[in-house]
Amino acid sequence: MEQELDSPKDSKVHGSNRCFGCGPANPGGLQLEFSIAADKSVASRSSIPETFAGHPGLLHGGIISTLLDEAMSKAVRARGFTAMTRHMEVDFLRPVPTQTPLHFEGRVTHNEGRKHWTEAKIHDANGQLLAQGKGLFVEVTRGDRGIVRRAD
Repeated sequence: MEQELDSPKDSKVHGSNRCFGCGPANPGGLQLEFSIAADKSVASRSSIPETFAGHPGLLHGGIISTLLDEAMSKAVRARGFTAMTRHMEVDFLRPVPTQTPLHFEGRVTHNEGRKHWTEAKIHDANGQLLAQGKGLFVEVTRGDRGIVRRAD
């Protein structure tokens, strides 16, 4: 189900500079970078270091959830919206290994006003589905001094 991704620099989706999931200025973060497909879904490939293990050799469930949340958030951003997670469900289907190539993908399934329903998946290098999630993201705007406010 993998789609051809755009390669120009402007087809990448980034978050804030210090974001734990994707911020290039966060040395302790995951520093993920997502590419945008023609249908505005997003994808990323990365090997997550052992630093983020729960059990030796396996990612912590909170990190797995973070990867799914990042993919869903970037899918919303790829459509030109800034939104925050309102609700998220995660299915941990198989153990997710550390230090192994992984593929993350996210997409918006539908929109209603400022609400965006999303889904994301994590696969290993062989295409085995390891975890999946669904989420509801709500658009926000920035107010004075960077305070996030609900979009009207």
